[in-house]
Amino acid sequence: MRDPFCYVDDSLHCEDVPLADIAARAGTPSYVYSSRAILETYRAYDEGLAGIPHRICYAVKANSNLAVLALLAKAGAGFDIVSGGELYRVLKAGGDASSVVFSGVGKTADEVEYALREGIHSFNCESEAELALIDALAARLRVKARASFRVNPDVSAETHPYISTGLREHKFGIDIGEAESLYKNGSALRNVEIEGVSCHIGSQLLDIEPILEAVDKMLELVDRLRAAGIPIRSLDLGGGLGIAYRPDEQAPEIREFTARLREKVAGRDLFLILEPGRSIVGGAGVLLTRVLYRKCRPTKEFVVVDAAMNDLIRPSLYQSHHEILPVRRQNRGEILADVVGPVCESGDFLARDRKLANVLPGDVLAVATTGAYGFVAASNYNSRVRPPEILVENGSWRIVRARETCDDLIRGETV
Repeated sequence: MRDPFCYVDDSLHCEDVPLADIAARAGTPSYVYSSRAILETYRAYDEGLAGIPHRICYAVKANSNLAVLALLAKAGAGFDIVSGGELYRVLKAGGDASSVVFSGVGKTADEVEYALREGIHSFNCESEAELALIDALAARLRVKARASFRVNPDVSAETHPYISTGLREHKFGIDIGEAESLYKNGSALRNVEIEGVSCHIGSQLLDIEPILEAVDKMLELVDRLRAAGIPIRSLDLGGGLGIAYRPDEQAPEIREFTARLREKVAGRDLFLILEPGRSIVGGAGVLLTRVLYRKCRPTKEFVVVDAAMNDLIRPSLYQSHHEILPVRRQNRGEILADVVGPVCESGDFLARDRKLANVLPGDVLAVATTGAYGFVAASNYNSRVRPPEILVENGSWRIVRARETCDDLIRGETV
């Protein structure tokens, strides 16, 4: 994929738009997304599986902005959701309910009923009790629900423990050793059609081999279920491909990954579902932030910026790395510093002991690879308004979510 962010005459651009212009007019902090990068990555998945029955269901939790969802819906994407609110967003963005897969370990009765009424494609069930709930609600609504069990293949994703989901000790899915008995019980239900097998072993995977190991286990399970008379028609492999957050990291090549998948499912008569999120939007976004102060201590230097952990929590929560680039390159050398925000927590940082440009108050920085799990995890902690979201498309940009106001902070509250 082409990098949507590059320097032109020492000015950092998103596609053909100078980020300095956006910062000057929209203010900081601000999230900026490249529509071209989002669509190119989605199409790499979709075209990589051309010729075999499949659907690419974008994982809404990665970035749920309506404009981003609408962009993908128009391109033909389906959607993977984990809440009723995400379904509402998909429908408001013009997505088709029949292309939606509902995942998640704690679906409520209200959420299941809402999804059934809207006619979603299927549920990825996390337990036998959840399947029983879906059956009961489908009976009351006089509809037939489609479902798969999310099977835990006990494969290590070799990623951060908070985003690893494929081992026996994790809360997700059913144990692969129990799968056949649960499928047998589920196939006896009158209002649910158990038509697929699902798995997802984790996120931010830079090595595709663990995913392919899980695929082999899932295909073996499909064969056993079919031999037992359970007509499995679909295989949902979740998402998980990572992106390069550090300069020395190498993201998996999507077309290589899809080519390996094609080899494994060839001749299996299966409808293949993938649920990528981070890999579609992560590298398509930056967080613009302005330097407020430089602060020196005997053993540490701080660059204080106007973005904080409430705007981007990943560095504090996961100790994640995001490259931090000057929007305008100056010939001032480099410094070693912590990049911190205004929130009253020692954990409020965007980078620690980072070598970066020798920036001065007023300079604008771009925090890279923040298109996924950036704004969606933002909060109003310290009563800070959340930043706007901006989409660059066809040589221009527009605000697709306005910056919040103080009135937004107290909406719904009473004295």
